[in-house]
Amino acid sequence: MDTFILQLNEIINEFQAKRLQAIDWDIKPLPGKWSNKEIVGHLIDSAMINLQRFIRCTYEENFRLTYEQETWVTVQNYQESDIGDIIDLWTLINKQIIKVLTNYPLNRLEARCDNSKIEPNLQSVTWLVNDYLGHLKHHINQIKQ
Repeated sequence: MDTFILQLNEIINEFQAKRLQAIDWDIKPLPGKWSNKEIVGHLIDSAMINLQRFIRCTYEENFRLTYEQETWVTVQNYQESDIGDIIDLWTLINKQIIKVLTNYPLNRLEARCDNSKIEPNLQSVTWLVNDYLGHLKHHINQIKQ
């Protein structure tokens, strides 16, 4: 868990610097594709869902928690939001994930929840943490200057 926390802290610090760069946050590369702003919004949604999974796995197992990513991005209207506010929210949620995982009960790292929309797909907290980090890196790399 220490490696995850270090990596997430590094990603937060590096991403904070992006707000100062000349990034076009609003343009959609193609119709039906997310803008850079919406990609960060999607990362907020992912962080919120995973934070709930991490918390609930400390006391519960085999529950199902999914979300409709396209709908969430649309409903939350990230495209019309201020990018500074979006980055601040993303940062704060990820700092909360770090707080939760810093003191995570070792005996709950293999607790599992279902993150699938169709067939049951139980994953451990350890798996979810690694998946979250990979997902985060993938989308941050999509953000172009």
